[in-house]
Amino acid sequence: MGTATRVPQRCDVDAVAAIPEVDGEELSAEEALATLSRYGGWSLVRDSFVRFRYADGFSHSRALALQTVLSIVPMAIAVIGLSGVLHTEDIGRVAELTIRRLVSGPSRELVDDALARSRHRTGDGSQFALWLGLLFAVMNVTTALCQVERGANRIYGTERDRPFLYKYTRGLVMSVLAGLPLGLSFAVTVLGDHLGRAVADVYDLGAGTLRAWDVLRWPVGVVLALLATSAIFKLSPRRAQPGYTWLAFGALVYLGLWLLATWGLSLYVGAGGSFDTVYGPLSAFVSLLLWSYLTALALFLGLAFAAQLEAVRAGVREPVKEDPGV
Repeated sequence: MGTATRVPQRCDVDAVAAIPEVDGEELSAEEALATLSRYGGWSLVRDSFVRFRYADGFSHSRALALQTVLSIVPMAIAVIGLSGVLHTEDIGRVAELTIRRLVSGPSRELVDDALARSRHRTGDGSQFALWLGLLFAVMNVTTALCQVERGANRIYGTERDRPFLYKYTRGLVMSVLAGLPLGLSFAVTVLGDHLGRAVADVYDLGAGTLRAWDVLRWPVGVVLALLATSAIFKLSPRRAQPGYTWLAFGALVYLGLWLLATWGLSLYVGAGGSFDTVYGPLSAFVSLLLWSYLTALALFLGLAFAAQLEAVRAGVREPVKEDPGV
């Protein structure tokens, strides 16, 4: 149970009375900039982290990371294995080449064997297992978005989630509307170079197309990440959220932390081969788990920043509830 203070909603009478300039419309980027200039600085960053910590943000991040890994691995195997059945051989080949280029060291043989099995054994009973794996991946994407709701509610000081059926139906819709663009953002930024070369190999594209891809993939990926993350911040908590442009400030915090974490992890994994030496054939999966955890941390920290920014504007400066026994 989190102990973060509740962030007042704009519909709360006491919050509206405390802020004379509220005019009944959604909070937007203009109000966010004004709040940042008034309350910004180190104290806002510090209080955002305190809100994240007392909302049990680390536990929610670990749970989200596990759901992310349980989504990515079976989905990748299923997409490649079922590409022949679904007559999407080119897409399956692009995914396979991308993964093979991405994985190196002791993990390569293990990953190559898994991909070969998924691609060439769909006719001997394995097809049913691949379909189950795809269904399992979709269920885990939905559960991951529901985990975001749980963490978001605790960050905003909301103690109860939505009813079970509504929560998971909403999670399934969000996995399509927001999860898919966020996944595409990951593909074009983190996997961009390997993905572009795989597409060029499969579709016989020239060097000029690759150069254009290298230029365009970063702005496209950043815009997709900002839009998808703002949508997740808007739809996840069980409360009336401010406008998308207000939430974009929290999405920018997420994006900055995510890019920094991804870059740092890539340096760590590639530094001198020590990572492969320690984890051996499991290095690819351990690095995926670490990346998923860092991504989840960045997501909830960005959400905590947006929540604390809204809280201080409503006059709630303290991010944590006071202990009545003290």
